[in-house]
Amino acid sequence: MKTAIMGFGNPVRSDDAVGIYVIEQLRKKLGTSEDISIFDMGTAAFEVLFGLKGHDKIILVDAVLNSNEPVGTLFKVPAEEVLKAPQEDPLVFLHGMKWDQALSYTKKILREEYPEDIQVYLVAIENTKLEVDLSDVVKDAGNKIVEHILEDLKLSVPT
Repeated sequence: MKTAIMGFGNPVRSDDAVGIYVIEQLRKKLGTSEDISIFDMGTAAFEVLFGLKGHDKIILVDAVLNSNEPVGTLFKVPAEEVLKAPQEDPLVFLHGMKWDQALSYTKKILREEYPEDIQVYLVAIENTKLEVDLSDVVKDAGNKIVEHILEDLKLSVPT
């Protein structure tokens, strides 16, 4: 089973960079593998979407503003929420594109090869100032996501 992990965020917008932080941590812990592709979606988002071909599973990580929950709250969005009708909105936000747009475009690019196993992790944030450091509470949430993903990857590896 081949898994793609995509971290979204802007590395100079403080807590918005949590997806990039998670990707950096996973690269340190996982190294390289033919079964796991790790993508930084903060910069070359459209180019990366074509690299998703052949993956059976997609895991996405991003920040979410205005969630009405405390900063650092971790959400795991059910796949059926992600698989709703693709958005046609071409706008981008704090970084290259948002995860729902990425999935919409991926679905159009991959068509019948679009994987059914999709997981989305979101972290509630407030601070998107021009800063390069994550707040401690958001970094803690990012570390929890890393733990969840590592556990999930263990469960999906055939023994």
